[in-house]
Amino acid sequence: MTSPLPQRHGLDPVRLRTPAEASWATMRDHLVDRLPRVDPARIDAMLREERIVGRHGPIALDAPFVPDEFLWFHRDLPHEVRVPFEIGVVHRDEHLVVVDKPHFLATIPRGSHILDTALVRLRQELDLPTLSPAHRLDRPTAGLLMFVVHRERRGAYQTLFRDRRVRKTYEAVARHDPALELPRTVESRIVKERGVIRAFEEPGPVNAVTHVELLAVRDGLARYRLVPETGRTHQLRVHMNGLGVPILGDDFYPALTEKPLDDFSRPLQLLATTLEFRDPFSGEVRRFTSRLDLRAWSSYEQWAAPVRDAPQTEGRT
Repeated sequence: MTSPLPQRHGLDPVRLRTPAEASWATMRDHLVDRLPRVDPARIDAMLREERIVGRHGPIALDAPFVPDEFLWFHRDLPHEVRVPFEIGVVHRDEHLVVVDKPHFLATIPRGSHILDTALVRLRQELDLPTLSPAHRLDRPTAGLLMFVVHRERRGAYQTLFRDRRVRKTYEAVARHDPALELPRTVESRIVKERGVIRAFEEPGPVNAVTHVELLAVRDGLARYRLVPETGRTHQLRVHMNGLGVPILGDDFYPALTEKPLDDFSRPLQLLATTLEFRDPFSGEVRRFTSRLDLRAWSSYEQWAAPVRDAPQTEGRT
């Protein structure tokens, strides 16, 4: 169903649907129950300002509860610290946009990262309001990220990633261990529990497979090529840690390290370097290559240097 509200700051409005059975006297009472993290006084203010609308217009403060009704509104936005790195456009045509996402930038709005995300930045910078991601990269990981311009094509490209028909390669920088025999294929069972930040390996059927290859060695560090066959949460980071060579800058493995959101020093040295797939519409083989480098490999001192004075992104309503 098409929203009666336009995008705001590159964000679509929230859509809610009321239950089929009425147990509230007013729509306001339902919203107070439905949105427990929002101060009831704020809900009252949004209703008075006509910021919550239904299919037939704004919802009044005393409007009676209506079952099976759709409601739309824009959430209040938090204060954010802007990631001080730009997104590089690698490829753009009428259907796809492929970019180099910098370290620390989230792919989509979530939690405390809303406006300063790859999706919202690109929608505004490229004036593409229907842009949507075909897949995701973790916030600490840099490199290739693909977006679909038109919603009607989104499903076909997302299916490629879901069905593992996209060949993805990564590079990482970590300590060099001369005793580690490479190349090798790492197979394990990785589990990520809801509400737990880190993933872990446990005995059981294999669900995570990564090919690891040594590319170069210099000054006690090594550059590795990682080719995942599967896509478990934190898979590459967990597998490298399991080999005894955790990726430089990893704040999760081997130990969880708290880091302020405005600390952009020592980025995770993991880069999504290539994407290759057969286009579901044209049938042609498409291959994209990142233009980024891993900073610790080109200059360890530069990678280790602190990054300060990140600009603030003000929260907006």
